[in-house]
Amino acid sequence: MRILQNAGVEGEELARQVGPRLRELRRRRGTTLADLAELTGFSISTLSRLESGKRRPTLEFLVPLARAYRVPLDDLVGAPETGDPRVHLRPRNHRGRTIVPLTRYPGPLQAYKQILPGRDPDQPLPEPVVHDGYEWLYVLSGELRLILGDHDVVLRPGEVAEFDTHVPHWFASASPRPTEILNLFGPQGERAHITAVTGRRQSPVGTDDVDLD
Repeated sequence: MRILQNAGVEGEELARQVGPRLRELRRRRGTTLADLAELTGFSISTLSRLESGKRRPTLEFLVPLARAYRVPLDDLVGAPETGDPRVHLRPRNHRGRTIVPLTRYPGPLQAYKQILPGRDPDQPLPEPVVHDGYEWLYVLSGELRLILGDHDVVLRPGEVAEFDTHVPHWFASASPRPTEILNLFGPQGERAHITAVTGRRQSPVGTDDVDLD
């Protein structure tokens, strides 16, 4: 709800927006300033200054006015529409992977869904990569092979890995079948661990922590 009680440009702008709205509402109701003054207890001059935008519309005034008109406060202040909150997904392909961004806002933390193509386990491994940030991986389906430093592990559905990307790393599907994962990427990272929902103990990834649900 856009009710500003602080002095300054924003308060003045709100007064200019709310004033005409109050005047139009009163005229549509066929109410005079004298009638409204009797209903709210405010003086006619105060009501006139509110409608002309010469007085800031704080809660002290807006609550009694909303009660007198029997309307929500939002009707008086003109709260903006929130818009459609759904993210319209636009998949893209990168080196055989299908990458689906899960947020539409730019920022340090980004979320993705990835579909990794199946891979022959005997296929030669590429060189692990290193970069700033951290990654968080959650396996939705299939099997994910993750190499992180000296660790080589396979994650299955429901398992999670979190790791500092300054450590050399690489991941891909662990079998000829595609693997689906959720992927969060941020600018900083300190540690890594695997959480196994099945209770199977896995090798710790990058730290000595092993969390079991």
